[in-house]
Amino acid sequence: MAGGASALNSNSTTTIRIVVAGDRGTGKSSLIVTAAAEAFPANVPPVLPPTRLPEDMFPDRVPVNVIDTSASMENRGRLAEELKSADAVVLTYACDKPSTLDRLSTFWLPELRRLEVKVPVIVVGCKLDLRDEQAVSLEQVMSPIMQQFREIETCIECSAFKHIQLPEVFYYAQKAVLHPTAPLFDQEAQTLKPRCVRALKRIFILCDNDRDGALSDAELNDFQVKCFNAPLQPSEIVGVKRVVQDKLSEGVNENGLTLTGFLFLHALFIEKGRLETTWTVLRKFGYNNDIRLSDDQLLPPITRSPDQSIELTSEAVEFLRGVFSLFDIDGDGALNELELEDLFSTAPENPWSEAPYANAAEKNALERLSLDGFLSQWALMTLLDPIRSVENLIYIGYADDPSSAIRVTRKRRVDRNKKHSDRNVFQCFVFGPKESGKSSLLNSFVGRPFVEGYTPTIEERYAVNVVDQPDGTKKTLILREIPEDAIEKLLLNKDALAACDIAVFVHDSSKESSWIRATELLVEIASHGESTGYEVPCLIVAAKDDFDPYPTAIQDSTRVSQDMGIEAPIPISTKLGDFNNIFGRIMRAAEHPHLSIPETEAGKTRKHYHRLLNRSLMVVSVGAAVAVVGLAAYRVNSKDLLDTPELQKTRRCKLSKPDPIDLFHNLIISIWIHI
Repeated sequence: MAGGASALNSNSTTTIRIVVAGDRGTGKSSLIVTAAAEAFPANVPPVLPPTRLPEDMFPDRVPVNVIDTSASMENRGRLAEELKSADAVVLTYACDKPSTLDRLSTFWLPELRRLEVKVPVIVVGCKLDLRDEQAVSLEQVMSPIMQQFREIETCIECSAFKHIQLPEVFYYAQKAVLHPTAPLFDQEAQTLKPRCVRALKRIFILCDNDRDGALSDAELNDFQVKCFNAPLQPSEIVGVKRVVQDKLSEGVNENGLTLTGFLFLHALFIEKGRLETTWTVLRKFGYNNDIRLSDDQLLPPITRSPDQSIELTSEAVEFLRGVFSLFDIDGDGALNELELEDLFSTAPENPWSEAPYANAAEKNALERLSLDGFLSQWALMTLLDPIRSVENLIYIGYADDPSSAIRVTRKRRVDRNKKHSDRNVFQCFVFGPKESGKSSLLNSFVGRPFVEGYTPTIEERYAVNVVDQPDGTKKTLILREIPEDAIEKLLLNKDALAACDIAVFVHDSSKESSWIRATELLVEIASHGESTGYEVPCLIVAAKDDFDPYPTAIQDSTRVSQDMGIEAPIPISTKLGDFNNIFGRIMRAAEHPHLSIPETEAGKTRKHYHRLLNRSLMVVSVGAAVAVVGLAAYRVNSKDLLDTPELQKTRRCKLSKPDPIDLFHNLIISIWIHI
């Protein structure tokens, strides 16, 4: 939504913009001016200027600006602009002109969809006083239209001339913005929508202080005070529980109001048109109109350099270990699909149901997620989308300051200078030509069996797992497969390699063409790193080692490794399960970012040039030093020539100064030693 709706997402009061549209002569302008002035006008201009309705006209006291529009062809561009900036749209038809009602479904509502105007729509029948008494009822007329166009929030008939239901028109429009039905309730199924249920479940759990699965009388009262600033009387609590129990026996138990009963109450409020009750509850707990936590409940913007990454802190990891244990109901050390769904049942949706997280982590033979796989998924989400990661931590119960859940790592350039990285999560870019074995490498990393046949990778994909360290600790490695066709686009970004801790180049060791292409990519990536300052350690992987290598493979690999100053290709066979400790070697290279960095010929030439330039600058510095010292010596000697015998005698009585010529001699020797 535009204007008021977007601001109301953050629970702030602002002006709501209502645009009135419809065919010519349907009573748009008369509706607006009569509602604002409380008097029917004798003369109405074709299009009114923006009209502000009094704040005290509605209970919420939120200002409303009403925008009149023209339906003429010459004003269609302006009309489209106004509709696109609306928080709600009032579509009018004339009760005495059935053709204008037909135009709603044949033109106006399809036009809103074409313009992608996704705001509540209020359909208003004007000139009710002129309607034929034999006409069909509003419900009969509008029911099929509302079935087809779900964006219609409500329908109402009015008369500006007779002052019938004018305030209600704009009250319903304002209410549709402040308390929209669509996010909460499925009109067709007559049930709460899933995201609404999930939010209310989280609120219920937050209010269930003793964790007994029910809200006691005291907890219900605390909830009432928090949301509505007024306590419930004991008789009112009894009345609420009786209403629920009469309709739903499982809604109340000996401990109080159950989650089922809590949800039933909100469905009842909505069915009775009291949407403001449920919206008040949601907003008190920080939800916006999309039923997600508003920005002020989440992390503030994160300031970091391109070569810094985001990781979970030890506090957040320990919290997740506790959550894992809590939801591992059967105690088998892994989360099945139902347990994982239950874990995320208080979030808007399971954040791992789609790419890039779906199937990114290792699962056991029963397709269940182990603790390592669970923590790996969180590490991946935190690296790629830290704001969303922390948001989901909050949904599942993280109660500390959101900022305490993450840390920003050191710049990789600093790590390179220190010759060691302090990161716990490393990202490896996997490059290589088509059919080289990149996907098989990722699949093997997360325990998937080798599959014969070739399926091209069209989009980037990720695989994440923990790697055991020699000291007994565990660190997380993320493999990011870059399709060959996507490399050119990737490198258009100057900071493309900033997030890369190590790059791996995979080739089919049985095909010379695959080797040639892999080395071309290696040079391309190395050159990009040299030109941008984001040099990365690189390893070459000789995949498909179960095949015979092409004839000159050993000579070629030796030459490239020596020329570029990196390790010789590491042979592996995913088919035979022979990985040659490839993932441990990737991790070791990433932890030591000053090693395994390839040098291209251009890079070597550039370095040689800089050495010569630095040496030349040193020589120039020496020349400058000679000139300065010489000038100093000249000034001292000149001063000595002007001294009188009396002054010289006085100076000899003072501490003797070093000879300027000796200073000059020592300085020259020191500089040339450093050169």
